[in-house]
Amino acid sequence: MYSEKVLDHFSNPRNVGEIEDANAVGQVGNAKCGDIMKIYMDIEDNVIKDVKFKTFGCGAAIATSSMATEMVKGKTVDEALALTNKAVMEALDGLPPEKIHCSVLAEEAIRAAIEDYKARSGEVTEDKNKCDFCCKRCQIEEK
Repeated sequence: MYSEKVLDHFSNPRNVGEIEDANAVGQVGNAKCGDIMKIYMDIEDNVIKDVKFKTFGCGAAIATSSMATEMVKGKTVDEALALTNKAVMEALDGLPPEKIHCSVLAEEAIRAAIEDYKARSGEVTEDKNKCDFCCKRCQIEEK
């Protein structure tokens, strides 16, 4: 069911915790579905110097948070914004179909932290309600 990489990132998650003086913080998720991800970043000169996460959720949510933080650490803000849930899933050697939403949350948490960084820096940010994909989760959560 789960790949060895998923099991490894669940059992030995990387970058767990928080950065007290983070200049970028993003939180996504919904307590009703059970997965909440919070990403903390220390960004200097447009480069993600450090990144940590706290995730409340299933093993796949923890694994995707761990992998996503590994994938953006040391990258520029623009490189991190290019991270997709598909790339996170591929890096983990796949997820069961019912757990794909966890990789979507990881992508959204990275984007939310970067949007926070841009807002703190006074940069004009994208519309936070814009969505580049349709998992229909927003329609489900509104009911």
